[in-house]
Amino acid sequence: MNRSFYTVLAAQFFSSLSDNALLFAAIALLKDINAPDWETPVLQEFFVFAFIVLAPFVGAFSDALPKGKVMFISNSIKIMGCLAMLFGLHPLLSYGIVGVGAALYSPAKYGILTECLPVDRLVWANGWMEGLTVASIILGAVFGGLLIGHRVETQIVQQLTSLPFNLGIDTAAEFAIVVILGLYLIAAVLNCYIPKLPIEHSLSRPTPKVLVLDFWASFLALWKDPLGQVSLAVTSLFWGAGTSLRFIVLTWAAVVLNFDLEQATQLTAVVAVGLAIGAAIAAKAVPLDHAVKVLPLGIAMGIVVLGMIFVRDWRISVLFLLVVGMLAGSFLIPMNALLQYRGHQLMGSGHSIAVQNFNENLSILLMLGAYALMIKAGFSVNHIVIIFGLFISLTMGWLAKKHGHDQDRN
Repeated sequence: MNRSFYTVLAAQFFSSLSDNALLFAAIALLKDINAPDWETPVLQEFFVFAFIVLAPFVGAFSDALPKGKVMFISNSIKIMGCLAMLFGLHPLLSYGIVGVGAALYSPAKYGILTECLPVDRLVWANGWMEGLTVASIILGAVFGGLLIGHRVETQIVQQLTSLPFNLGIDTAAEFAIVVILGLYLIAAVLNCYIPKLPIEHSLSRPTPKVLVLDFWASFLALWKDPLGQVSLAVTSLFWGAGTSLRFIVLTWAAVVLNFDLEQATQLTAVVAVGLAIGAAIAAKAVPLDHAVKVLPLGIAMGIVVLGMIFVRDWRISVLFLLVVGMLAGSFLIPMNALLQYRGHQLMGSGHSIAVQNFNENLSILLMLGAYALMIKAGFSVNHIVIIFGLFISLTMGWLAKKHGHDQDRN
């Protein structure tokens, strides 16, 4: 069990590190081709689109094969997307290919936890998984920012272009993609060492119609289950708002703090540091049967986000973003574990996580779309921060009130 779990963690770390570093390389590529500003959040929309379209199929695919094999196939697709970006396919389209691999990967990486660990270790395991994923987000932001920075451009890329043979690497963004490709290869190799576990909940007739109907049944089952409903709503809200906030911080740091892309990229890592701290606290302090009691932390998170409009000093911004991350991690981890537990009971881990991914990425798609529209309409960054902060607090408050009333009736 231990070898399986830690091999999964290592593979997840390198795969997630690559995804996050590649995002910033793709943003740099968009700037190199003078793409309009609204394409930056749309980049992530292309990534998550596959999660929504493939949702009826990836859960069944994950449950029908050994999870390690599914993860290897997924990383192979990510490598194809990375190569496509390197060889000139538009960043939006090539990052969308990477999103296809990520959509296949997600049910396997979480589903394997319920297969190799007992119920009383799920919050602990999620703390490790999310903590390490957050570490990869932190390092991905820092590493990605360094790779696309001026020092790489002047000290490495210029040296490569002066070689007698042409490697085709002319910018820091292209060099970054080559390095990230190596990280994806490490993740794929680690996937080969994940022990095979028994296949669960495989369908006897996996036709497209059967898979869509099966997904719809799983979708309804989770939304009708009281605990599944609240945990699904909270995790969907978090990822929609959290992903949008990541792009908002990039814009906010450039406008308010006068940061360049490298500095702004590294500032986004501060939220992830806080998320790791909050995840560690929740993993130790919140048992699974008390998961719903953390909902008020989401209200506090939205209020802290609102406070960003008064910040003008980068040191204070670090403190604010750290607190935002800590609050987010403190309510996300228990909700995630609760959702996995209920989903595993009702329909199988792969199916439930596919439903979770569908809802979370639909939320990301809608919120990033709203953010892109606000940019195109000329909203100031402070107005955007206010809108998102209020939305988080009011929605989390409504969910906390609704769930409290449901518990009173029961």
